[in-house]
Amino acid sequence: MSENRTPLTEYGWNATLSNKFTTLASPDSAPGRVLRVDRGRCDVATAEGTVRALSGSDALCTGDWVSVVEVPDSREPEMHTVTSILPRSSSIVRSSASGKSEGQILAANVDTVVIATASDGDVDLGRIERLLALTWESGATPVVALTKSDAAHYISDTLAEVSAVAPGATVLAVSAETNEGMDVLDAVLDGTVAILGPSGAGKSTLANALLADTALPTETTGNNRLETGRVRAGDGKGRHTTVTRELIPFSGGRTLIDTPGLRGVGMWNAAEGIDKAFPEIEELIAECRFSDCTHNSEPGCAVLGALGRGDIDERRLASYRKLQRENAWNAARSDARLQAERTREIKVISRQLKSHYRGRER
Repeated sequence: MSENRTPLTEYGWNATLSNKFTTLASPDSAPGRVLRVDRGRCDVATAEGTVRALSGSDALCTGDWVSVVEVPDSREPEMHTVTSILPRSSSIVRSSASGKSEGQILAANVDTVVIATASDGDVDLGRIERLLALTWESGATPVVALTKSDAAHYISDTLAEVSAVAPGATVLAVSAETNEGMDVLDAVLDGTVAILGPSGAGKSTLANALLADTALPTETTGNNRLETGRVRAGDGKGRHTTVTRELIPFSGGRTLIDTPGLRGVGMWNAAEGIDKAFPEIEELIAECRFSDCTHNSEPGCAVLGALGRGDIDERRLASYRKLQRENAWNAARSDARLQAERTREIKVISRQLKSHYRGRER
């Protein structure tokens, strides 16, 4: 390890981040990157090694760059606390799985997102489009990996079908078992890489294959690889063998985040991401006669015209409309929540003022 390299360098620390940290963080704190978060605590990589820290914020997530300080007189030896989160270069956000009118950050400061989809069964094109919209909105670069290609029938047809719904994204057929396509996948991955997909898509198996030639720091993961599990024979669905998001360094100065299987992928403030996932429809919308065209029955609608000519696929248009409606609905829920919070704050201030003036009158 060179003189300027530290354990934190293995997680992407560089001169640009150092300058940001110096500007934004307090002098008595140290820089770090969040490796995993669980129950109000987190593992943070620092220049001195990995430390345990109090998260200090519900917004904290795997991949965040943070400042940490040691907690004096803590009951837990060498316990630290996160004092601030550096501005994120990107964040993958979906609508909250709890149903609350707020977004859930899945990972932060991600450069490449691998959308893992098992190719040995029915491929859900709608789910791929959702994850593409999520990725484009985050600012990361999407790569669609059709896993288990060694067990798939008609893989070339599946590859063509998925490529048609993923314009602008790299689409690859890969097999962690036979190494088919793994060298190409490895070559297109850059920076911090997050793997997204449903349970049973082979995310952890894919991650293990990418990590196979990497000497991992013993202080974080030792010689262990990510746990994998078999899918159910009845419906091909998998169990959640990955239960938390974890950041792991791998070859080429890159880092990898394996994520739990996603049951739901709701849109959250993803208007631009949806536009990028459906560029052919966005181009048609610009040609509609009316600027407020809803693309349902208006005369001069370029979208309906293209649909009638067979230039766009009816399933794909339905998917676009569904994501747009869902995104608008979640945005409305968020606006209503924010308005309700403002109303509550105004009522509290009003009660305080009334109490203050009543006290003065006495």
